[in-house]
Amino acid sequence: MAGFRIGRGRDNNRAPQQPPRQQPYGQQQPQQAPYGQQPYPPQQQWPQQPAAGGHGEPEYFDPYGQQQPPPRAQQQPPYDHGGGGGSYANDNPGHTQVFAFGEDPYSQGATYHAGAAAAAPMGPRLPWKELLRGIVMRPGPTFLQMRDYAVWGPALIVTFVYGLLAVFGLDDARKDVMKATLANAVPVVLSAGVAFVVFGLILGAVTHTLARQLGGDGAWQPTVGLSMLVMSITDAPRLLFAVFLGGNNMFVQVLGWATWVAAGALFTSLVSKSHDLPWPKALGASAIQLVAVLSLIKLGTL
Repeated sequence: MAGFRIGRGRDNNRAPQQPPRQQPYGQQQPQQAPYGQQPYPPQQQWPQQPAAGGHGEPEYFDPYGQQQPPPRAQQQPPYDHGGGGGSYANDNPGHTQVFAFGEDPYSQGATYHAGAAAAAPMGPRLPWKELLRGIVMRPGPTFLQMRDYAVWGPALIVTFVYGLLAVFGLDDARKDVMKATLANAVPVVLSAGVAFVVFGLILGAVTHTLARQLGGDGAWQPTVGLSMLVMSITDAPRLLFAVFLGGNNMFVQVLGWATWVAAGALFTSLVSKSHDLPWPKALGASAIQLVAVLSLIKLGTL
């Protein structure tokens, strides 16, 4: 036992100690102050307002380096743009402006759309005498002024009277009425007047529907009523001579073709002004009514 030396044993499981890292030359390891004696960061002074003639606005930081918004007095004031309260104006490049919902700041004025409830009419309603005179003498301004007014009264009365006289402008119908007794002739004449009213309503509705499908925006009541007036007024000269000369007379036939061309021009002007359409589309919308008027009335096949 005396031959053994007593010394410290080594723990083989213990990892070897790492040598302390050396700081680069010229740098010293910062020493941390004892707990409770850490100094507060130095308080920074808020920058002052720039003197008169300076450029830019001051920036604001709290003592810990976080950027603060400018005082409320120096914030940009709200920009009231026609009811868009709460939005801020910023016309600088690269920035946008906020406007109220539905507001169009770039519009230069309201645009008229025929049939729109908010749009103001182009003028007062014309009395029936001025309306009938205007369709013949100045159709364009008349259709433009009456495109937002219903004209059911003049349209129904004029078309009904036209239907009563149209019976005598057709040779076969006139012979039947002349041979019949008064009790039998009156229902025939009245039924013809009602038939022409229904005929005008259907054709006017077709013209309005085609105009809307081609992009028109007019109201249906002025379109249908004015189309009935155009159909009746334009055929009045032919009907006047047909009552005395007969529908198959050569002069009556030529006059019928001339008034049919005039009816095409008036229908085109009517649809163009009432639906804000160019004349080719307006003529296309009234094509079915023109063909029906030609075949059933002008040529005497009704």
